[in-house]
Amino acid sequence: MKRIILLPLIFIFVSQTGISQTDIAFAITGEGDGVLNWRDIREIDMTSGNATTALFENGKTKFSFLNAETGAQIDSRTFSLPDSFSQKLNKTVGNIIVNPSPTTLMSAAVAYDKKHAKIFFASMYTGQLIWLDVRSHNNPTFYTNGQPMVNNNNLNDEAFNITRMTIGANGNGYALTNDANHLLTFTTGGKTVITDLGNVVDAESNNSISIHNRCSSWGGDIVGDAHGELFLFTAAHQVFEIDVNTRIATFKGSVLNLPATFSLNGAAVNSNGEVIVSSANPFGGFYKINMTNLSASKLNTTGQIFNASDLASSYLLNEKETLMGAATLPQIDAIGNRFITIYPNPLSDGEIKISFDNNPPGEYKIQLSDLQGRIIDYKKVYIKSAGQLEKFKLATKPVNGLYLIDVTDAARKKIFSDKLLIE
Repeated sequence: MKRIILLPLIFIFVSQTGISQTDIAFAITGEGDGVLNWRDIREIDMTSGNATTALFENGKTKFSFLNAETGAQIDSRTFSLPDSFSQKLNKTVGNIIVNPSPTTLMSAAVAYDKKHAKIFFASMYTGQLIWLDVRSHNNPTFYTNGQPMVNNNNLNDEAFNITRMTIGANGNGYALTNDANHLLTFTTGGKTVITDLGNVVDAESNNSISIHNRCSSWGGDIVGDAHGELFLFTAAHQVFEIDVNTRIATFKGSVLNLPATFSLNGAAVNSNGEVIVSSANPFGGFYKINMTNLSASKLNTTGQIFNASDLASSYLLNEKETLMGAATLPQIDAIGNRFITIYPNPLSDGEIKISFDNNPPGEYKIQLSDLQGRIIDYKKVYIKSAGQLEKFKLATKPVNGLYLIDVTDAARKKIFSDKLLIE
């Protein structure tokens, strides 16, 4: 499994954000209905479909855009963009984007992490993971490290586009490419770890309706379920339930009563357990889906309508039935600096994973000790390239508690040291 490492970055807001608690979702929208440049971030009232607040408007809102590793301001980014898209960008010189907005490349995938007050989204084509600190609403602050969630050498191939994203019951983020060959998960607090879980597999009962089919199953959005499952709503109105552990997708049926011209692109769960859906194309309004029979009914929107490429909220499906969505999947956390990432933390299976993110080639030593400095186990590794992942399987599982983990280079210089919880 491929892992990409990132550093720390719509829906019910807690009081610390300064935004009132209502039944709202965050939406990636254009400037109005019919505008297909999905670069703005707005709150949408999930009861009425009315847009309530613009958190970020591309070209209008002042913002900070920071490198998550160094904290430095990002003044320019370089991309090899698809020919069909490069002509649409503002302020471009070849493939160099000057003073870029974090939404310059648009987005069709967004997730809201209520616990850490972050809005995550993936840029189209490049698949970079970017996040907004919701608490910075007076001066929106975005973060990224510029690395793609999925390596895509052909940006004209929409199969690699990340168009579906959500936060799961365990608090981790999940994202899915159009072709469903890359189901990704990412941690949301501290230093972020992105893991490519692999391709999604069709259940035998799906017959001819495949989650990989371009006509029936690309696009749309995913929402989390309190039992740890993911539900995919495709642009063509098909619904699949995805078991994250097995990566098996089971076809559940088609959404009823949506207009034929309604491209289902955004989905978010409201406080009643219904799914609110939007369209990225010009449309007459939002709809809500009854998950018991998959029937849709239109919201009565009185204000300006914004077509939305994606939606997100803090609610899970079946949340009320499972006491606010108790997690059934293990949540991953990580410790580290710009050179080293170590996970999972806490450790339960006796295997420590260490990513050497920005280290020169050479020999390194990984050592686990107790808090009194007594060595429990160690391993020597040789690193050939940046991003190399090493697995450190402990000979015996220590008793539960806090331990020290250190990484030193060939000159015995300590490049990392921190506490690791074993349970």
